Amino acid sequence: MYKKLAGIFTVLFALGTSVWGAGVINVFSERQEFLLRPFLEKFEQQTGIEVNVTTLSQGMLERLQQQPGAIDLVLTTDIANLSAMAEAGLFQPFESEVIERNVPAPFQDAANRWTALTARARIIYYSLKRVSPEELGRYEDLADPKWEGRICVRSGYHNYNIALVSSLIEHDGLEATRSWLQGLKANLARRPQGNDRGQVKAIFEGLCDVSLGNTYYMGAMLDDPEQQVWANAVGIFFPNQRDRGTHMNVSGGALAKGARHPAEALRLLEFLTGEEAQYLYAQANHEYPVRPGIGLSEIVRGFGREQPQVHDGTFLQDSLELGRIGARRADAIRLLDEVGFDQ
Repeated sequence: MYKKLAGIFTVLFALGTSVWGAGVINVFSERQEFLLRPFLEKFEQQTGIEVNVTTLSQGMLERLQQQPGAIDLVLTTDIANLSAMAEAGLFQPFESEVIERNVPAPFQDAANRWTALTARARIIYYSLKRVSPEELGRYEDLADPKWEGRICVRSGYHNYNIALVSSLIEHDGLEATRSWLQGLKANLARRPQGNDRGQVKAIFEGLCDVSLGNTYYMGAMLDDPEQQVWANAVGIFFPNQRDRGTHMNVSGGALAKGARHPAEALRLLEFLTGEEAQYLYAQANHEYPVRPGIGLSEIVRGFGREQPQVHDGTFLQDSLELGRIGARRADAIRLLDEVGFDQ
């Protein structure tokens, strides 16, 4: 009898989570866990699948190379890292009718190695006191000498700026983008430093008049009593509304190559593209959902209201394929090196 039971237990152990429970997912995330936890708790409640998160602000590619099979799902805050890891062969392709329904094709990898989860616009922050929106227009205009000593920006090598530079290379070419970087650098009020929120603070303090930043940071600052005063001093301008549209970046997800729980990981990825999670992304994080038909937060609907081309938070978005932006990453870094942007 005991031998028989032991044999049964051996079989059940071999079968794993399909018998004993719903399973577990190990996640590498560039986004801090407290921002993900509301989504993950709902997923865990609905499925019984436990989600373990390790937050990495940098070095994710190297960690995946060093620990094959240890991670099931990768979540990034940017297309540049997502593309770099995909090209390094660290993801496995997946097929999902759910994701195909939820996410438009421009927000998916053509080889099914990743999907976008949210979108954000790389916009221009500007001082409401010292700058009129009529003075602004295109990203390219920030190289105009009229902005000399008036621009603040975080490191050019941050992934958000690398993606923007990559998009400019695709649209304007290498030489024009090199000239733009040289002009932008010449107009800086200080050496590149800090994060996007730090640029808003610098505008509030009068250190500069304009900067580049992501939309959702403004939403986060308006939700923060200590940072509201910074945010209320700054307006949001959506560049290039009269031609190609504003550059868009994404957060995204992918199944790690050698994942030990690929079915569970894909289930979480599907959940994050679903209606409930997309609504939470929009309302709690002030991001743009990639799933059509999801309403924007009240704060986001107010962005760009001074621009006649922007209506209730909607604006012309650059439709450049994300894969093409990711493919230009090395060119963007080379141009930043050549102009000594951060020096």
